[in-house]
Amino acid sequence: MKICIVSSCGGHLTEVRCLRSVYGVYEHFYVINQDIVVPEDMRKRTYFICHAERDWKVLLNLWEAWFILKKEKPDLILSTGAGPLVPFAVMGRLFFGTKVVFIESITRIKAPSLTGRIMRYLAHDVFFQWHQLRKFLPKGKYLGQLI
Repeated sequence: MKICIVSSCGGHLTEVRCLRSVYGVYEHFYVINQDIVVPEDMRKRTYFICHAERDWKVLLNLWEAWFILKKEKPDLILSTGAGPLVPFAVMGRLFFGTKVVFIESITRIKAPSLTGRIMRYLAHDVFFQWHQLRKFLPKGKYLGQLI
């Protein structure tokens, strides 16, 4: 199995990297929306895409997603958010049949993020870490605190 881990930099990247013990046994690569200094284990396996803020650059992210997914051919897209996941989920599902798994951030206690509200329609599986989100993500799965 090959996994594409999509994240914005900062807290979302920190959260998804806490799950390395799960995805680390599989072939994987990262997609991050800002050119940052990455840890040694991420070097040579990280794509840096344009940082879009709900503007025209999302169209650029769609093209970047198509190019990266075509080249890498992952079986699964995994993310804890935020924005860059949406173009990857759209392209992965529409053109490549890639399974999409979204884990809502642990910081979202009372209501899902914008990405979470979108992913409830795009992701194959949505997980949340606070039972209060069940009413917003009825098809999601509550697993308690993962991170």
